[in-house]
Amino acid sequence: MSQGQESAEPTAIDSDVEAAIRENEPALITYITAGDPSLEATKAYVEALDRGGSDLIELGLPFSEPIAEGPTIQGAINRALDAGTTPQGFFELVDDLDTEAPLLVMTYYNMILQYGRSETPRTSDGDTATAHDGPDVRPFVERAAEVGLAGIIVPDLPAEEADPLREACDDHGLDLVFIVAPTTKGDRLDQIMSQVSGFAYVQARLGTTGARANVSGATHDSLSRLSAYDVPKAVGFGVSNGDQAAEIVEAGADGVIVGSALVDIIAAHGDGDAPAAADLEAKAAELKRGARRGAGLEPKPEPEHQ
Repeated sequence: MSQGQESAEPTAIDSDVEAAIRENEPALITYITAGDPSLEATKAYVEALDRGGSDLIELGLPFSEPIAEGPTIQGAINRALDAGTTPQGFFELVDDLDTEAPLLVMTYYNMILQYGRSETPRTSDGDTATAHDGPDVRPFVERAAEVGLAGIIVPDLPAEEADPLREACDDHGLDLVFIVAPTTKGDRLDQIMSQVSGFAYVQARLGTTGARANVSGATHDSLSRLSAYDVPKAVGFGVSNGDQAAEIVEAGADGVIVGSALVDIIAAHGDGDAPAAADLEAKAAELKRGARRGAGLEPKPEPEHQ
């Protein structure tokens, strides 16, 4: 169900995504690209992130023009495409996964539309069997729900054009997560927050994804601007270590989102999935501890003595 500024306090949470954040706050949300370097390796990596303390896991469905991504995730997407990753393989992977953390797919709108076109039944004359008003997004959403995905993130989908996907997600019990940029304000912010469900993905800084050495000051401003909306806020773009996770939670975030730092680990190991899985599990544990430290649930580390 969509949530906005006018939403009343719910008596129960019917969203697996929102429940995962509310029940584990501060939540750790992790991202890797499916198929990098193979779908078999991705299965091991997802299970490692789950063991390490991820409360939600985003799986990137690779697309050839990932406009929101920096070089790190672009590289992962290229490796996944080179390995032959397809939407069908992606959905089969998700169907085979068994994790405590709910799973979300992050992809671009063209992938959703193309899947709809490829799955639309056709007559013997080659015409579509059923006429559709507007883009056919339902086949993708139906398949996502069938394999157990809990939500969808579409970086290039404007809220003004999201009604077909929003309605399909509502019909199938999936959350639709929107990214809120540091520059998003006023009526446009209201529009986005009236469509979002699960959580608001707060973009920590302008530009593309990628690990950074510090937390942007825009993070604090964005969290303050969003404080009136009754939906969890999770901050991504640039988070790479436990100290940054702690700072973001201290600033008021309900969760932290980490992707590029994890993709860097995978890239460093090449095809060696066992060592990469161990390092991913350790990094997730570090990030989760940092987030909990930011909420005052874990002690701060003792300063190192010279």
